[in-house]
Amino acid sequence: MTADSPRPGTASPAVTQAVILAGGQGSRLRPYTDDRPKPLVEIPGTGIPIVGHQLAWLASEGVTDAVISCGHLAEVLQDWLDKADLPLNVRTVVETEPLGRGGGLKFASRSLPRPDQPWYATNGDIWTRFSLREMAAFHHERDAVATLALARPRIPWGAVETDQFGNVLDFIEAPPSPFLINAGLYVFSPAFQELLPDVGDHERTTFPQLARSKKLAGYQLPQGCYWRAIDTAKDLTEAAKELAAVSGRASA
Repeated sequence: MTADSPRPGTASPAVTQAVILAGGQGSRLRPYTDDRPKPLVEIPGTGIPIVGHQLAWLASEGVTDAVISCGHLAEVLQDWLDKADLPLNVRTVVETEPLGRGGGLKFASRSLPRPDQPWYATNGDIWTRFSLREMAAFHHERDAVATLALARPRIPWGAVETDQFGNVLDFIEAPPSPFLINAGLYVFSPAFQELLPDVGDHERTTFPQLARSKKLAGYQLPQGCYWRAIDTAKDLTEAAKELAAVSGRASA
């Protein structure tokens, strides 16, 4: 533990800055992404693009400054940001050539206003709601260099339950996966930036290194919280149905 490392028992520092990775091509969401980057795709029925939801959520969790790493159709996203009534300060940086997720994180994080403080990061296609403050406290308590949110998505097919003799016992529609996955949301300590590759994927380089040194933590999303990665047109349709159902239960 270094002199400036958080110590167990100390109050969790407020995390007030974040990076959003929004530079991908979004090819699996075409034709929606023919004229806009993936974060500007709207969930049907909400009137809000993914990035609008993310910025509102980050602001509600105490974030005051965000850096958005742009690439594909960056000027379209920048134009939307210029015209939008934003709940926090937003700066954009543009990758002139693909840097990979790890390189993109490093590039964007260099523009954060407080380099000596922790920061959140999220992929630009994540639609979710949960307490980022609780995730930050979890990160701090474990003295981690990086903490990733873990989701348990539903399997998109029906499952069949059998007994040891091969008799079919039940059919289960879209059951939860037995495995946890990286939810594409993170809390990073200041030291994380220098561990990132200039070009490449942090999940293949930095994360394994931190895992070996017991400095990588995994925060399981609370049961019942909403989470979805918007990657295909089907995801848009499913997200619209799910959000309508959530709104219906809330108003009942």
